[in-house]
Amino acid sequence: MNEPVQDRAPETVRILLADDDRRLLESLRGLLDIHGYRADTAPGGREAMEMLRSGDYDLLLLDLSMPQVNGHQVLRFMVEQNVDTLAVVVSGNSSLDDVSGALRAGAYDYLKKPYVPEELLATVKNAIQKKQLEDTNRRMRGRLERSERLHRVIVNNSPDIVFILDEQGKFSFINDSARHLLGYEQNELMGTPILDLVEAEDREKARYFFGQAGQVHNDVRSVELALRPRTVSRSRRYFELAVWPTHDGLSHHPELIGHHVYGTARDITDRKESEAFINFQAYHDLLTRLPNRALFKDRVSVAITQANRNGVALAVMFIDLNRFKVINDTLGHTVGDRLLQLVAQRLQGCIRKGDTLSRFGGDEFTLLLPEVSDAQAAIQVAEKILESLAQPFRLAEHELYVGASIGIALYPEGGDSLEALIKNADIAMYREKRSGNNGVLLFSPEMGGNSHRLHMEQDLRRALDRREFVVLYQPQIDAETEQMVGVEALVRWNHPTQGQLAPADFIPLAEDTRLIVELDRATLESAITEVLACHAQGLDTLRLAVNLSPILVERDDFVEVVLDTLERTGFPPELLELELTESLLMSDTHDTVEKLKRLCAIGVRIAIDDFGTGYSSLSYLQKLPVHTLKIDRSFTRAISSRDNEACIVNAIVAMARGMNMDIVTEGVENAIQRDYLRRLGCPLMQGYLFGEPTTLSRLVHGATAGVPV
Repeated sequence: MNEPVQDRAPETVRILLADDDRRLLESLRGLLDIHGYRADTAPGGREAMEMLRSGDYDLLLLDLSMPQVNGHQVLRFMVEQNVDTLAVVVSGNSSLDDVSGALRAGAYDYLKKPYVPEELLATVKNAIQKKQLEDTNRRMRGRLERSERLHRVIVNNSPDIVFILDEQGKFSFINDSARHLLGYEQNELMGTPILDLVEAEDREKARYFFGQAGQVHNDVRSVELALRPRTVSRSRRYFELAVWPTHDGLSHHPELIGHHVYGTARDITDRKESEAFINFQAYHDLLTRLPNRALFKDRVSVAITQANRNGVALAVMFIDLNRFKVINDTLGHTVGDRLLQLVAQRLQGCIRKGDTLSRFGGDEFTLLLPEVSDAQAAIQVAEKILESLAQPFRLAEHELYVGASIGIALYPEGGDSLEALIKNADIAMYREKRSGNNGVLLFSPEMGGNSHRLHMEQDLRRALDRREFVVLYQPQIDAETEQMVGVEALVRWNHPTQGQLAPADFIPLAEDTRLIVELDRATLESAITEVLACHAQGLDTLRLAVNLSPILVERDDFVEVVLDTLERTGFPPELLELELTESLLMSDTHDTVEKLKRLCAIGVRIAIDDFGTGYSSLSYLQKLPVHTLKIDRSFTRAISSRDNEACIVNAIVAMARGMNMDIVTEGVENAIQRDYLRRLGCPLMQGYLFGEPTTLSRLVHGATAGVPV
């Protein structure tokens, strides 16, 4: 039997961190230290190899891009030197070549910078468990081998089955271990062909083995076979059968003349089960017991080869659950995990035996449908899945509802490679998810965009690395003094060939590709750093407003990103205002409120951007920790010399006052609008009347010179 494996205490685990970014090293070590792990650091690849050579580490967190000796060289060194340490790559390099190269070189997993702390900690835990399981299995094998040497004596009380076969391959002797291991009495087997004990799938292999064993040979021969127990209720048993040469040795024992093969059958069931478990763990998700990402990709590759050979189509589906995050955050991870298991069972009930359902990660599943007749057949399967998920899930006293957004890519129209099929199914899924409803969408080439969109996406990825994005600032003006009291950070893209691009030209693409997360983080960091420098020049009360994408806010690490940035820079949280959209606040009220409350608890202010253009209601405004309403420029534009045309602005101002909220009016472009808003009592204004977006240095120069903006 497998020995029980107890999780190791974090303080007993030896971890090595290798990265040339010392700040990241300290951040990683600090994160691990909080969770009880102790880690050593290596500031480069060369130092990492020296420490691996001299130290006994369980886990290595490794960057690929390091000077002199990079991460790939470290991985090759570990293979060449047979270093018994699991490696997890944590790198900003996310190209397919880098990822596949690292995994082929022996890396256990690959995480992209900037890493998500929860994902990194989960990967560390899984890697340590895998290492512990391998060590336990190695120790178990060692004990088994020592036991084999100790019990090699061939006697009737041997724990192994000891047998002798005659020239017809029938038992002429067998010890009592056959009863303990297989349930047979000795007299039942005497005169029985050994092939009768071999399971059907191994019988041809056994026939060849014993045919060879019956010939004269001078070495010990062995084979692994599954032997059939006497009763069906017994579990399948695996044995290593070894046979010794007999002709020379038995010539001195006349009583054994006529006996042909002498051997033992050693029970290796535990070893086989352990190997099977390790193999299962490598290619399956342990929570749902579905194939994991690696096995899914392997099966898609095989299906593409078969589709080309047979001239048939195949479909890949990307299934993303709706409302799962709300349930997981509200009722806890235990309920969330159980819900994922039930979802997996329902999905399996909707597919054929030859289809492959995989848990791709989190609440995402992928499905391979080989040999589908056409797109409509794949859509019918997807609709069957949606119909199944529409029924409630009952967990204890809870009745839970989840839906799904499903994207389908059909081979070869929707992609002619493994990567293209998965990517395009993902694109179709996100396009459907943006509709806000449960549904299914078939990928078409138009969704992937024309060549211009593809070039823009490539340029966008390079722009982040080349720091082509700049932050401009528009002043927020005190209505009475017309002095600048705050600024709003506005990102622009200095495209190398198209000039400076406005947000409308690239933000939708950044959100589609999820690059908006990295862009928003960089914008927040840059704006905080620049405004903090202004504080040092005497404008120590200057406030900063930053607009953030819903995609960043919806991430689990959103609050930690903001808190970490504030802590590292020392920026006063009470001078930071985060602008969010109405649609975000309405989409997931509970989860959003909890995040915003954490930020408000340290002084960060929350504003609703473009207020009045979404789905506002007094009931949800009262629940949210919102400090400021920003009146959309479309309402400001309606203000003219006739007061009654500005009734919407009047209503918003009155409502905000009644709820003790601040007001910032956007789009103030002329004196008529300014004077009207001043009479109305709007405290802050923003618009081209006071200045177009520009660099912070120009705004500060005017402010410090005492010139109204």
